[in-house]
Amino acid sequence: MTDITKDKTTSVLKAAWMIAVVTIVSKLIGFIRDIIIANYYGASLVSDAYYYAYQIPSLSLILLGGVGGPFHSATVAIFSKLIPNLNEKPQESVNKLYSTFMTATIIFFLALSIIMYIFPRQIMGLIISGGSVEMVNLAAAHLQIMTPLLVIGGIVGIYYGILIIYKQFMLPNLSPIIMSLAIIGVVIAVPNDQKGYALAWATTIGAVLQLVIQYPNIKKLGYRLIPNFEFTHNPHLREIGELLFPAILSSTVGQIHIYVDMFFTSSISEGAWTAIGYANRVFQFPVGILVTAFLVPLFPIFARLVAEKNYGGIRDYFNKGVGVLFFGAIPIIIGILVVGLDSVRLIFEHGVFDENATFMVTEALWFLSVSIIPYVFRDSITRVFYSFNDSATPFTVAFSSIVLKVFLNWILISKMGFGIGGITLSTSLVTLFNAVVLGYFITKKMKMNYKSLFLNLLKMIIAGGITGFICFVCAFEYDNFVHLSKIPFCALKISLIAILCLIIYIPLNLLFKMEYANELFERLREKIKC
Repeated sequence: MTDITKDKTTSVLKAAWMIAVVTIVSKLIGFIRDIIIANYYGASLVSDAYYYAYQIPSLSLILLGGVGGPFHSATVAIFSKLIPNLNEKPQESVNKLYSTFMTATIIFFLALSIIMYIFPRQIMGLIISGGSVEMVNLAAAHLQIMTPLLVIGGIVGIYYGILIIYKQFMLPNLSPIIMSLAIIGVVIAVPNDQKGYALAWATTIGAVLQLVIQYPNIKKLGYRLIPNFEFTHNPHLREIGELLFPAILSSTVGQIHIYVDMFFTSSISEGAWTAIGYANRVFQFPVGILVTAFLVPLFPIFARLVAEKNYGGIRDYFNKGVGVLFFGAIPIIIGILVVGLDSVRLIFEHGVFDENATFMVTEALWFLSVSIIPYVFRDSITRVFYSFNDSATPFTVAFSSIVLKVFLNWILISKMGFGIGGITLSTSLVTLFNAVVLGYFITKKMKMNYKSLFLNLLKMIIAGGITGFICFVCAFEYDNFVHLSKIPFCALKISLIAILCLIIYIPLNLLFKMEYANELFERLREKIKC
């Protein structure tokens, strides 16, 4: 490995650690937000209505405009090639492209938000057709309040992309904290008899604040929004569109999967959709930290390596990044399967959130946990496609999986009666399908070194299987012999199992000569020596 490559690797790892720390803080505050919501709302009609309605504006704010979303990805992929010196103000042509892109984005999302505001009941009636009239009306009211999120999401996505190009990783990953704090403050402050729409108003306020805190840094970098309607005969804007449009469709297709789930879930039981939402939040806490920490700094590198046609560099970075993600994913799966119920009980089972709600969340989480490995691979390989300015392939694969999602939901829920677990199991199977197909199609663009990657994964799985069995036996014995009240019982159990998992899993990987474990161990030893 050359000195330049070593410097880049060190830079990526430093950025990854920095982003991981910020993401952990953000996720922790998000967890506190969810605990407070669960405490005041439980898994109820009101919480279901809010989460049903939130799925539409979240398409813009999180999926399209969030870190790793199409607007962020398209901005990084195109603008990073047009900015030769990050220490200078952007050239006039770059600023003009920024203004044109921003103008088109605002027009597009403003039109969507107007449609959502005028026809909220019709939209929610289609999505939750199995729900009651009260549910549909409540969800429609929530949707009207949150329509501004559609416009804000696109703008924030472009802001994220610009900031990350300039290696300002902190602010994009800190801004979700603003949303969480707004929700926490409003929910606590509003009297109990007025909490019906408090979540929707708090979410809208939080989104506006996200936009406000990003703007000063964008202005400081030299970017100015001057409305520009030159949408034709603009090669760079066309390039953005060619990357962005299929990526938007791909993310929208992913949202269609959620709408399919919402359709089937509305016929299961009250609180089911809230339970699935909480399961996803527990799932995203560790997995989101892993994926965000490593893929955010790696993506600009992928884009530059593609521009240089340095495919060997892409293979090395991809295998190392995904390998580290796999290494971290196995203990997460073990933790969910062994102490998932205890974790949900410790985090959420307070106030009106009862034992039934705890079990619903845990059931969804167990079946979702098996998707972690294909999830991190799919998200990583998608960034490689985007680096090739190819968002059409991920879209096509995601679109083709809609039929599979409907079929699996129908089999698992309508025919086999799996309930909530059927929803998340079908999600895991679809994620596996997408990962396998994308992994195959990327080989049409460049040669990949899957043998090394999956040989290391096999070693991790064997180490994880042994570790998981020992942890399960110890957890079983703990339940039989330890008698404490709920909070100390769960907290102690989770802590002991986590420690046991690590002291078995890491040495086993070192014993099996798993490449990434050895490298991480060497880096840790160097840090200790320093």
